[in-house]
Amino acid sequence: MVKLAKYVKPFILPIIVAIALLFVQAMTDLALPDYMSNIVNKGIQQNGIESAVPTAVRQSQMNKLELFMSEDNKKEVMDNYTLVDKSSADYDKYVKDYPQLEKEPIYVLKDISNSEIDTLNPILGKAFLAVSGVDKMKSEAKDGKISFGGKDIPANTDLFALLGKLPADQRSKLSEDMNKKFEELGDSMVVQAAVVPIKDEYKALGVNTDKIQSNYIKKAGVIMLGVSLLGALCTVMVGFLGARVAAGLSRNLRKDVFTKVESFSNTEFDKFSTASLITRTTNDITQIQTVLVMMIRMVFYAPIMGVGGVIRALQKSSSMSWIIAVAVIALLGLIMVVFTVALPKFKAIQKLIDRLNLVTRENLSGMMVIRAFSTQRFEEQRFDKANKDLTSTNLFVNRVMVSMMPVMMLIMNGITLLIVWVGAHQIADSSMQVGDMMAFMQYAMQIIFSFLMLSMMFIMIPRASVAADRIAEVLAIKPAIVDKKDPKHLAKEIDGTIEFKNVSFRYPGAEEDVVKNINFKALPGQTTAIIGSTGAGKTTLVNLVPRFYDVTEGQILIDGVDIREVPQGELRDKIGYVPQKGALFSGTIESNLKYADENSSEENIKRAAEIAQAMEFINEKSEGFRTEISQGGTNVSGGQKQRLSIARALVKRPEIYIFDDSFSALDFKTDAALRKALKKQTGSSTVLLVAQRISTIMNAEQIIVLDEGKIVGVGTHKELMTNCPTYQEIASSQLSKEELA
Repeated sequence: MVKLAKYVKPFILPIIVAIALLFVQAMTDLALPDYMSNIVNKGIQQNGIESAVPTAVRQSQMNKLELFMSEDNKKEVMDNYTLVDKSSADYDKYVKDYPQLEKEPIYVLKDISNSEIDTLNPILGKAFLAVSGVDKMKSEAKDGKISFGGKDIPANTDLFALLGKLPADQRSKLSEDMNKKFEELGDSMVVQAAVVPIKDEYKALGVNTDKIQSNYIKKAGVIMLGVSLLGALCTVMVGFLGARVAAGLSRNLRKDVFTKVESFSNTEFDKFSTASLITRTTNDITQIQTVLVMMIRMVFYAPIMGVGGVIRALQKSSSMSWIIAVAVIALLGLIMVVFTVALPKFKAIQKLIDRLNLVTRENLSGMMVIRAFSTQRFEEQRFDKANKDLTSTNLFVNRVMVSMMPVMMLIMNGITLLIVWVGAHQIADSSMQVGDMMAFMQYAMQIIFSFLMLSMMFIMIPRASVAADRIAEVLAIKPAIVDKKDPKHLAKEIDGTIEFKNVSFRYPGAEEDVVKNINFKALPGQTTAIIGSTGAGKTTLVNLVPRFYDVTEGQILIDGVDIREVPQGELRDKIGYVPQKGALFSGTIESNLKYADENSSEENIKRAAEIAQAMEFINEKSEGFRTEISQGGTNVSGGQKQRLSIARALVKRPEIYIFDDSFSALDFKTDAALRKALKKQTGSSTVLLVAQRISTIMNAEQIIVLDEGKIVGVGTHKELMTNCPTYQEIASSQLSKEELA
């Protein structure tokens, strides 16, 4: 994957935006359990009372609360409250909210920050609990007496007045003893426990406490809805950006792979099968595209969720942190096992896809041969084997993948059960709130799901990595044939003299040369024919001229310039090439002929078709030159395909023509007519003609006879019939003595 990192550079900005949106989405997802916890803890259990700092307190109640505060705490509280009575300027404003103000003065909380509220929370919470405890003692009086400070006193005694008369050190000691008990609960439990007396205080002030609760829950619900919508919007935007980045990167990859393959010489094509190149351009790039979308969506999101979930969970209950550790260790163990088992199989899958594509392609392209020899059963078995090998490997990987989900669910449910078990005990011990346990549970699930997402990526990334390596392998290939930095140039109009000087060539990896020490000249206005037995090196020889291969030794010169010094495009512009196997493209007859020159006139196209003897069957078509040609030219015969290939080369009007056994599918009459017309068209051009039939080359000005890669004869037909036994053998095997004469 790293080898293709440069393809990510054009998409850095959308990726950064996507990461920022993922961060926002993760924050919204992590915030929801906290809001849910608040609804349970504060909205339901605390009746909507958020803290132990009431917005208003009766003066008489504040006097009682002060009895359980230190001097510093008293000052802290009084600095944040304002005394309001009938003489106050804000009386009319507050009396509506607190009707009890008509009977006695009240203390109203100033507009203070959350940090100040956090400071006052334990002070007032403990004070309210202490006052509530004293009131409870009076309500639980037995036989008209209260046990207070180890002594029995009358139940109608004003305990708060009694406390107020106690010496400061005794009252301080009493407060310390109570605070020690409260500290065991923790601040959050103190606040929750103080809710009941605070609620009673609000009722005493004339406040509708039911409305406080409903308003809190509604407000929290609206905030949760807003947070959820923001998260959903971020999800949609990340999906959109991820899809665009992945599609754009895949488009660029496909373009570069295709461009690279177009630059390949035959040497590079020998390294890769056609099926493999197709798989790499399609399936492999699709693998990368799919993984890239998931990477943008999950790889950045999962760590944020995992780390954020751990932090939030520990904030809710650090005492249950070991549960998170157990879950993480179990998940990592599972991922490592799956990763170790599945990774080797991903490499095998890509090779098996190549194999399946190869078998399929051979079957489709060779269908007529298969039917002719009635080998359908054999080919079915061959395909079935390739298909079963791929299927069984895929099934193995899928079984491994599928096993992850139930194990993950087992871990998740086990962790949930463990949290409920431990959390229930802590709630019973008043060291944890119900809402916090529920939030902890959700954070644990988020942590597990983040690992689940990462585990999916750990499985998919290796497969994409294999695909990326295969693509990088194609892109990293340095073509054996490249243009020089300071090339030489052919003249705008060349004569077209081709000279082979001591030319030898061997295929990469071969032990010996295919053609050896070839020397000859092909002159303009002449036809140089090349003939020889099968495997003599005829096609290899002419493929050296357009530089489909470069010579191993020696030189090929055009007008005295070494073709290796000339840019490939410039060289091939001077050549009209007709391959041994005619290749047509999907489109029309016209579009195929214009492939040589898209700006060619209709007159030029028609003239080329007439010379190639193609007008006969073109005129028979109802749509003429606009007749559709199917992929590979399967809807025309072999002879028609060859004639159209010849016509295409003629449209170009080059200085050099190469016909690589291009007349083999033509009947003798058409062959003779075509060669006669061709002679007039190519009168001033250099023609290299590879042929198997003596009749095709008898009238050539120069005939080169090859045998096992060596020239064994050069001359005219008449000369070779006199002095070249190899030529004589070929000629006598095809024609009678009368025809040869």
